[in-house]
Formats: sequence, C-alpha cells, structure tokens
Amino acid sequence: MSAYPVPPGPLPRLLVSVRDPAEAEAAQLAGADLIDAKDPERGALGALEPALVDAIVARVAGAAVTSAVADPTPESVTAMAATGIDWVKTGLAPAQSRDPRALAALAEGAPGRLIAVLFAEDGPAADLVPALAQAGFAGAMIDTSGKAGVRLTDLAEPLALAAFTAACRSHGLMSGLAGSLRVTDIPALSVHRPDYFGFRGGLCRDLDRRNGIDPLRVAEAVRALRPNQRDAA
Repeated sequence: MSAYPVPPGPLPRLLVSVRDPAEAEAAQLAGADLIDAKDPERGALGALEPALVDAIVARVAGAAVTSAVADPTPESVTAMAATGIDWVKTGLAPAQSRDPRALAALAEGAPGRLIAVLFAEDGPAADLVPALAQAGFAGAMIDTSGKAGVRLTDLAEPLALAAFTAACRSHGLMSGLAGSLRVTDIPALSVHRPDYFGFRGGLCRDLDRRNGIDPLRVAEAVRALRPNQRDAA
C-alpha cells in the first residue's frame, strides 16, 4: 500500500512548461496533458511573444490542452487570449491578489480562461480563492517566484496546500501546484488532489530549466501520475 493514499477523484494531470514549438511537440508526444508556453530566461513567469505562442499551439495541433503566461496587466492578458491558446496564466503580486477591481480587470481580458498564479513566498493562499472566483478567474496555481533552488515543498506546509486545493474545489476553480518540483514529489503532493502539477526544470536535461525538455523525464512523470496505466510515451 502507498505511504500516501490518494483520496477518490480524478488523478492530477501533468503541465509541462515549454519555450518553443520543438519542446512543445516533445512534451506532448511524451504524454504531457497540458503544454504551457513561457520563457524560462525571464524568471518564473516570463511571457513569450504572441506569435511564438501561436506557433506552439499550431505544433500541438489539439493533441493536448494549451496555456500561456501573460504579464499581469489587462493589455497583456487580452493580447495572449487573442492567440490560439486555451488558457492564460498570469502571476499576481500580493496587492493585486487582494484588489477586487484589479482582479476583475485582469479576468475581463480572458473571460472564463484566466488562471491566477500565486507565489508560495507570499504565504498561504487559500483565503485568496473566493475573490478570484468572484472576479471570474477559471483557476489558480501556487508556484515559487524564485528559481534558485528553493522549492514549493520548502515554502508551503502540507496543511496550507490542502486548504488551497480544497478552496479551489469548493469555489469551482481548477487548481495547480508548481515550484521546482521533482517527479519524486508527486506521490506526497497528490494527496492534495490538485488538477495539475506544473513542471519545467524537473523535466529538463540535467534538471536545469534553461536546458531543453527531456522526453524521458516527461514520461517518468506520466508514469508517476498514472501508475496503473501503461507508459503514455
């Protein structure tokens, strides 16, 4: 029996962040459920140019769900929503996350398609979820703003993560956990029942987010998420 029994319900899915069409195709063919477009050279949530996002969507060609990072301004969210992407993600500073007008302005740029990214460094996030739902966000993720070795599991207590995902479920929002995750984190974090686990560096060559996506690591993550199914690669 697993040391981390997972409650009944859909298994978490795999989000893989990519920077170009080649990485998108490699991740999708290896089994990623959601292809997320962002620029790893620009920190945790660097936005790519809309034209490049369009190219990534074209390469995926409907074989996986897609998302893309936008800067946290209404103009950037609107521009990214105008691409062929399914979901738009944007990071929220503490002041934005507690400002109903700012949240509503962002959500209006991608109606029913905007995912808030909250940072573990800013503290527990469960109490922010009701305002996100009220503003019209479709989901929320917790990530880490720093990418220099500090991980989600270093910053967020299990009870805080459980409260966050439970709040998302109760308010009808998708939920995700990310932040320098490794495949070995999947069993313990799955007990919180997020809809997605977000990966970049943990699935790159040499575990370096600036390197390319390693399809073998993606397939390993798929096996960890779906242990009773055959390798999706």
